[in-house]
Amino acid sequence: MDNRLEIITRNAEEVVTEEELLALLNKKKEPVCYCGYETSGDVHLGHLVTMSKLKDMEKAGFKVKVLFADWHTWLNRKGNWDWIHEQTSIWEETFKSFGLKSTEYVLGSSFERSLEYIDDVFALSLDTTINRALRSMQVIARDIEHARVSQVLYPFLQIVDIKYLGVDVAIGGIEQRKIHMLGRELSSKIDYTPFVCLHTPLISSLTGPGEKMSSSKPESMISVRDEEPAIKEKINKAYCPMGVKEENPLLQIARLILFPKITGAFEIKRSEKYGGNVEFDSYDSLERAYLSKEVHPMDLKKSVIDYLVEIISEIRSI
Repeated sequence: MDNRLEIITRNAEEVVTEEELLALLNKKKEPVCYCGYETSGDVHLGHLVTMSKLKDMEKAGFKVKVLFADWHTWLNRKGNWDWIHEQTSIWEETFKSFGLKSTEYVLGSSFERSLEYIDDVFALSLDTTINRALRSMQVIARDIEHARVSQVLYPFLQIVDIKYLGVDVAIGGIEQRKIHMLGRELSSKIDYTPFVCLHTPLISSLTGPGEKMSSSKPESMISVRDEEPAIKEKINKAYCPMGVKEENPLLQIARLILFPKITGAFEIKRSEKYGGNVEFDSYDSLERAYLSKEVHPMDLKKSVIDYLVEIISEIRSI
């Protein structure tokens, strides 16, 4: 049980609640977890964080479901239907290339138009103020001050999705917290048990503190469509101050994407003049060396580039 719990919770920002998670693991042989994605823009490193967590959940014995939220994408004004459906096909192949081959992939519009589903959405809307619904969307919607009514409905759809997919554990980046907390509070209104929430960290923008990676800002992120020259250029320009951990995207990429993905030690290659090659068996050991300035930012960047090029090349080979 301890090993299973460690796999589930590693690199998690929070679990709500760990006591409920333990009870679930003791009660159910194959619990169901899910993560939902708007299929807008390219898959980027920020998405690989939750994708890595879904692989952890498979290792821990969970039934994993991925919701490609096409209707949510449309309601959140991210694109027209033809473009959304084209993107959804690309996303599914990308997820499979990352190693999520036994995952169940579900298209939101395949069940979200049923009468029972709509009834549940309306039931939730009766018990929620407009301000509360908008607050839950603050981190997700691009322009909350000018939000459309469709975006007020968005949290209710996400909560009802959890019921109709039979979810025990909802996974998402920490930006999903407000919607998930609203769902835990309101789940009894639609005859569903409060679900466990597992939230992952967000990767900081490559351009510097104060923002996170975003598909709408290409300079802030690395896409799985980026080829080696683009990856090198973005990483070499990235914010990575010597000996600093806070909002350092290079350390975050190493912790949340590279260490879970690579086999063997993390290697930093450097000339003998600067101490020669060095290997790290854990992220914590790399972080300690970086904070004590035993590893230079440029050496860290070179290694991150090498590993990312390899990982993204495998994904892009679809």
